[in-house]
Amino acid sequence: MRIIIAAVGRLKEGPERQLFERYRDRLAAISRGVGWGPFDVAEIPESRASDADARKSDEAARLLAKVDAAGVRIALDENGREVTSEAFARYLQQQRQAGVSCLAFLIGGPDGHGAEALARADLKLSLGKMTLPHMLVRVILVEQLYRAATILTGHPYHRG
Repeated sequence: MRIIIAAVGRLKEGPERQLFERYRDRLAAISRGVGWGPFDVAEIPESRASDADARKSDEAARLLAKVDAAGVRIALDENGREVTSEAFARYLQQQRQAGVSCLAFLIGGPDGHGAEALARADLKLSLGKMTLPHMLVRVILVEQLYRAATILTGHPYHRG
């Protein structure tokens, strides 16, 4: 099952990128054992529109264009469903077992997601009730993907 992270903004050099790459590499090493891969990142630039609604609409259209072929789209949204790491792992396993060939995560920009991205998402997922910087969300997401893979393979990383 191919996994795409489609995100607004570019992850620049720095500690967030280093941490993202560390977990991405760990995920790549273990993900074949659970039937995931390849793992891709699609970045789009932040919209330059003058108001927030126009920016969100523009970014939503461009994010969705990057994941057009995805069988399942998951929008990360502060108002989405909260799940445990174990439940997240089970959900991903169920998607793979159901024959989903491509699963995409959508990460909005500083203004959040446009209505179209939320409407076309199969699942709206929250990483918590607190507002998080959108660049840090990538790190948290890839760590949770890695954690899910370790849960499914019985690796000792997850001690929950």
